[in-house]
Amino acid sequence: MALVFDFHQGNKDQKDLLGGKGANLAEMTNLGLPVPPGFTISTEACRGYLAGDGMPEGLAEEVDVHLARLEEAMGRRLGAAEDPLLVSVRSGAKFSMPGMMETVLNIGLNDESVAGLARQSGNERFAQDSYRRLLQMFGATVLHVGGEHFSAALDEAKRAKGSDDDLDLDADDLRQVVTVFQEIIEKQAGRPFPQDPREQMELAIRAVFDSWNTDRARLYRRQERIPEDLGTAVNVQAMVFGNFGMDSGSGVAFTRDPASGNQGVYGDYLQNAQGEDVVAGIRNTVSLADFEDIDPTSYADLLAIMARLERHYRDMCDIEFTVERGKLWMLQTRVGKRTPEAAFRIAIHMVDEGLIEMDEAVRRVTGDQLAQLMFPRFDERAERTLLATGMNASPGAAVGKAVFDSDTAVEWAERGEDVILVRKETNPDDLRGMVAARGILTSRGGKTSHAAVVARGMGRTCVCGAEALDVDAGAREFRVRDGETVREGDVISIDGTTGEVFAGEVPVSDALVVRHFEGEKVDDDLVDAVGRVMAHADGARRLRVRANADTPDDAARARRFGAQGIGLCRTEHMFLGERRALVEQLIVAEDEESQHAALDELLPLQRQDFTEILEAMDGLPVTIRLIDPPLHEFLPDYTELSVKVALAEQDGGADQRDIRLLEHVRRLHEQNPMLGMRGVRLGIQIPGLFAMQARAILEASADRLEAGGRPLPEIMIPLVASVRELDVVKHDILGVAEEVEEQRGVRPEFTVGTMIELPRAAFLADRIAGSAEFFSFGTNDLTQMAWGFSRDDVEAAFFSRYFDHGIFDVSPFESLDQLGVGGMVEMGTEKGRHTRPDLKVGICGEHGGDPRSIHFFDRVGLDYVSCSPFRVPVARLEAGRSVLARR
Repeated sequence: MALVFDFHQGNKDQKDLLGGKGANLAEMTNLGLPVPPGFTISTEACRGYLAGDGMPEGLAEEVDVHLARLEEAMGRRLGAAEDPLLVSVRSGAKFSMPGMMETVLNIGLNDESVAGLARQSGNERFAQDSYRRLLQMFGATVLHVGGEHFSAALDEAKRAKGSDDDLDLDADDLRQVVTVFQEIIEKQAGRPFPQDPREQMELAIRAVFDSWNTDRARLYRRQERIPEDLGTAVNVQAMVFGNFGMDSGSGVAFTRDPASGNQGVYGDYLQNAQGEDVVAGIRNTVSLADFEDIDPTSYADLLAIMARLERHYRDMCDIEFTVERGKLWMLQTRVGKRTPEAAFRIAIHMVDEGLIEMDEAVRRVTGDQLAQLMFPRFDERAERTLLATGMNASPGAAVGKAVFDSDTAVEWAERGEDVILVRKETNPDDLRGMVAARGILTSRGGKTSHAAVVARGMGRTCVCGAEALDVDAGAREFRVRDGETVREGDVISIDGTTGEVFAGEVPVSDALVVRHFEGEKVDDDLVDAVGRVMAHADGARRLRVRANADTPDDAARARRFGAQGIGLCRTEHMFLGERRALVEQLIVAEDEESQHAALDELLPLQRQDFTEILEAMDGLPVTIRLIDPPLHEFLPDYTELSVKVALAEQDGGADQRDIRLLEHVRRLHEQNPMLGMRGVRLGIQIPGLFAMQARAILEASADRLEAGGRPLPEIMIPLVASVRELDVVKHDILGVAEEVEEQRGVRPEFTVGTMIELPRAAFLADRIAGSAEFFSFGTNDLTQMAWGFSRDDVEAAFFSRYFDHGIFDVSPFESLDQLGVGGMVEMGTEKGRHTRPDLKVGICGEHGGDPRSIHFFDRVGLDYVSCSPFRVPVARLEAGRSVLARR
């Protein structure tokens, strides 16, 4: 298999092989756009390299062939002393990972060719500037020299010049910087900078391959759920130069606003700069409107190309370009990352423009984006103190304590603090802090800076380029020009929708989208877009969506949010507070009479609970799980009670009730309660408990029938492993139903089913379905049983190491383990329906609100998913997207 491809040999559909950047460079080349020529080393080569075998056999020879073609096309040889060809070496994975992997520009320069570049260009400053850039990027990326060494040397050169702008450094100044940089490399790396251009290129290619496994790249992939085994392509491309002078420059543009989704041209341009300057935010850019004044010809060419690319890709495009002495060159395009607001607006705008159909519009937005739209926003009516205004880079309302480095952000977040990461500009090494923070604030950079692009991709609130802020990370503070000082730990609020920065905590209010789901009429184009998308998703989906709700208020809200029933009502939550004493009384009862007395007190309370929930969900199914957790959870802590009794006895004698209670706590204490006396085992051990709950459900249903309602309860027996367990409890429930019918003169419509949360139940699902009228997979417990670990114990203990080793790319409690736990769900469904073809099957674990898991549940034929009320719209959308994705 070939490992290297010229740009004209590929197309945009080959991202698996060529990576996103390479595939799109190929596409633009074939469209006849002005793309500097080059070639792409495939992801297959990277995977071979990372497997530990070094550079794949034959790769060096293929690179030589394609390099020779590039030299012939350009009429220059790589690094030739008299007239050098220079190239860039850039990463490009299948999925965009902005700033996470490496780039090296100006490869081919050395002590001889820099003079040739100066002669050919007639610009000594440009040549020396290009050389110092190569040394800085190569030193940091390839030779692992700390970037601070180069930054400090460059800052010193600017101070000596009496300036804080690198454009004020002339050719002589830059020549001295080059010498200092070479000395830094030799000292820090233990070797001189390589003068052989071919060696430079090979080392840069290796560095790009290696960058796939850097900590920041792994963290980004984990955050974005990008598979670990894809690898990156490498793009080798002839250099074009935006740092020739003020008639040159580099920019990044979007065919629509990536923050709001509004139509128009958005982007940043920086004169006399290379592309990395724009993204890094080291100098504040100008807008594309200003670019039109600077170079109207290149601007017009850019607009024409952007319009063509958007029509071709039928999506918002993100474009990198360079102007070299008035000539426009295209360096990259891709479908641009966007905020949730922009995603929904752009999808509907493009439908209305006839670019895409509604099916495609629904596929282009995600449940995660919808969830972000439901987060609160700042209350516009609240008083607030404005500190500064920057660029609205990524929407949302974020409140937290100001911190000035990523380590502090992570440390404070892990102890439960909300933080805002404040930087002059961010770089890829800040990713950990950006993930931990509620929001990001920078004093430099624009909408295409690293901070903005990464924040938008992660859904983090971000304000960039707040120039009125003087950020001093060393002093851990920022000063507002002509204003106050904010120190680390002070609370600030940032509004990524308006770009405003406020002192202190600004109150928040419900998002417009939430108000829409609550039934309020909201006149807003974003809400209209969400409504149209949701209506189409609802029309397409097969999977029904229920809610996990234990109270009437939660049930009512879930219904307003579009829930089609309750998939899990946890009755144990109804025994907390004042009722806990009644459960305690039941447990310590010495005889059946005392037990019945406690149950008789609980019955009317339970009946009222169920009456209100059935009323809120009238006409829709309500799955009620009988009490599940171990009884000792309703009793005092064993150690605390032991100490209390021991101290009381020392002081003259303990209360007899405490002594009896301690005996019961000691008797019920279990080493592993998750595997102990809980679920169906309680219903067999204390039959009156489940019978009381069944009576409460059926009497509540009778009350609702008399009130003219239509209750549809589904009684769920938890933790069943044997069909005989189910039969014993079901027999008691049916007996209660006959008594209620006799007493009330009506027989409520109800079913009895079980929760499949044990592997044995999944394997014996065909037998259990003989008695169970429905299945609900409890994927939280099923995950714990399948993996053999307790969620509460292991997530903080060793999950981070599992992520580091690639054992997990996401927690199996967050997104379903489709091979293991999912395999049991699929098997249990098939076996159950073999016995009972009309078996209703759902899922009620937290995975019911996870987009990736929802697609799996839809694919294997479940009837419904159940999730928290807030996630119901997310599940509705993803259920629709699942169907449309398979089309």
